[in-house]
Order: sequence, then structure tokens, then C-alpha cells
Amino acid sequence: MSYEIDGKTVETDKNGYLVNVEDWSEAVAELIALEEGVELSQEHWDLVNFLRDEFVNNAGSQPNTRNIVKAMSAKWGRKIGQKDIYELFPKDPSKQGGRIAGLPESRRKGGY
Repeated sequence: MSYEIDGKTVETDKNGYLVNVEDWSEAVAELIALEEGVELSQEHWDLVNFLRDEFVNNAGSQPNTRNIVKAMSAKWGRKIGQKDIYELFPKDPSKQGGRIAGLPESRRKGGY
């Protein structure tokens, strides 16, 4: 599968994850989110940017749901729970969020 955006072809694997992390852009994220049925709010972008930052600047780290909840609680200045994150990305925040963030597919089980 692939996406056509701004005259460029962006390749994905069979599960919809980008083949090349460097092909990601906000426009690509918006296209993937649209296909996933997710309308990106500022909170979505905060989570997507957190996932990208962890992957790019922390040796390929892909945080699990517990770490996402802790980071977003700190970012948003309020205590949130797993339910709040799943409301943003119902198909699993680390997996669906990671797909929208242009990251490779995580092979761990996720959750806590």
C-alpha cells in the first residue's frame, strides 16, 4: 500500500506503517488519520509528537500505554487515565498513534 501526497509516493507495509520513517510529515499524518477515522485535535498532535520524539531521540523507544498516560498527564497538567488515551486512539494508542506518527510497527503487546 502507499499514499500519494504532494506529488510523492509514501510506501507502507501490509499493516499500514510507513516503510521509511523519514517519509513522515504532518500532511502524511493527516492522511493516515483520515483513513483511520481519527480527527486530529491538539491532544492527538501532542501524543503523536511525543511518540515521534521518543522514537527519534531515544534510540527507537516506543512507549507503552502506561508511559504515554504519564507523559500526557504531565504535558496537559492534569491526571488522565488509560481511557482518556484510548478515546483519542481507540485502536490502541501506541499502535494506532504510532502508525499516524509514521513509526514502525511495535512488536510488543502494549497496555500495561
